[in-house]
Order: sequence, then C-alpha cells, then structure tokens
Amino acid sequence: MSTFQISEAQIAQFHKDGYLIVPQLFDAEEIDLLYKIGKADHHLAQTAVARQDAQGVEVKLALSNELHDDIYAAYVRCHRIVDTMEALFDDEVYHYHNKMIMKEPLVGGAWEWHQDYGYWYNNGCLYPDMGSCMIAVDRATQENGCLQVITGSHKMGRMEHGKSGDQTGANMERVNAALERLPIAYCEMEPGSAVFFHCNTLHRSDQNRSPNPRWAFICCYNTRHNDPYKQSHHPSYSYLEKWDDAKIKEIGRRQWAAMGK
Repeated sequence: MSTFQISEAQIAQFHKDGYLIVPQLFDAEEIDLLYKIGKADHHLAQTAVARQDAQGVEVKLALSNELHDDIYAAYVRCHRIVDTMEALFDDEVYHYHNKMIMKEPLVGGAWEWHQDYGYWYNNGCLYPDMGSCMIAVDRATQENGCLQVITGSHKMGRMEHGKSGDQTGANMERVNAALERLPIAYCEMEPGSAVFFHCNTLHRSDQNRSPNPRWAFICCYNTRHNDPYKQSHHPSYSYLEKWDDAKIKEIGRRQWAAMGK
C-alpha cells in the first residue's frame, strides 16, 4: 500500500501554482481494482451522461453526490486524499461529489477552459475554498487528452462563465490574456498518480484522438467553513468519515469478487 504525507514544501507549491501532482499516490493493485471495477460497472455506464464540447464532440462522465460501501467511496474517504485536502485548505473538508471522466479512444471530447468555482459559486459557496483530486485510471498523456492547467491562474479570482457547447466555459478574453502571461502545464500521469487542484485554477483537456482510453476519477471537496448558504444539486456540509487506506483493497477485492470476476 502506498503511503503519502504532504510536506510543507508541497503545500507551498500548491498555493503558488494552484495544483500539485503526486506520482504513484496509489499502488498498482489499488489502481488496478479501480480500473477493473470501473470498466465493468454497468451502473456507472448506465448513469453516464454526455457533454458536448464547443466542436460538438462528446465526452462522458458519471457523477455521484452519494457515497456507498464501494471502491469509489474508499477512495473518496481515504486518508491519503482527505488529509492532504485538509492540509491544503487548512480546514475540515467534506465530500462535495465525485465523478468518473470517460474519454474513449478516438471519440472522447474536450473540456473547455473553466474554473470549477466558476459554477460552484452559483451553488451558494461563498468562498473559493474548495478543491479536487484527479486520479489517473488510465495513463494520461497529451495524445489522449490529459488535464491542462494554467499555472498560477487561481490567483486571478473567479471569472465569468457561460455556455460552451453543453459545458460551462470561462470568459475567453480573460483566458487568452492569462495564456499570454502564464504557462500551461500538461498533467501527464501514470495510472495511480494524482493531481490536486484549486477550484479557481483554470483547466481544460483536449479531445482524445489517440487509440487509448483516458479515464480519470475525480474526488471533489468543500471546506466546512464554506458550507453553502442555499441548497443546490450538490450537498451541504456533513461530516466525512475517513476510512483507513487499506479499505481500498479490502472493499475493492470484495466488490470485484461480487461482480463474479
């Protein structure tokens, strides 16, 4: 089992850049269980929805506000992610939602430039004290549409957002100005590696024009002090019970066996 405890230097880097990549946050068996279960999960496939990018190409995602006794919850609740999020945001965090992004070979669409807080703001969250951890289920490369971030863009504050295809995109006049001043980082990652990023960090991804899939599991968190002032389609604060990291393998093995595999 992989172990990880964030350092002060890594916290400082996150606050400087708006993101932090942690190679091999999860070991080979842990990510293999998530890979196998996710790809064989009929419920995940049935609940997935398509979102068209600005060119009309679809990318699929399956989103859940609920946590169950399964491998997805074991990831969301694990100390490696939750303790890291709490160190980065200096507060207790709770589960805001999770989602599996499914970019299939040759047909997986792009995600347009956006900030997560660009639309989470409308859910009654007063502060941009929120973040996500994206875990590479498949190998993520520039060729298959890996995450791109504009380094340091979280310091620009929230931008106005509007419709871009079926997606919500940031104001491109300001994005283009940011691109003239700040570098793009391509978050290429091996399976089991993860990237933590701030909700105001501008990010996007290209279409998958490669013969390889690019699935990613994203765990999204809000801080306790940022409990929304109104109800929305994502949950208000509730205590997030942390699970021992060993639960990933324990629950994953059990779930995989129950699937008859």
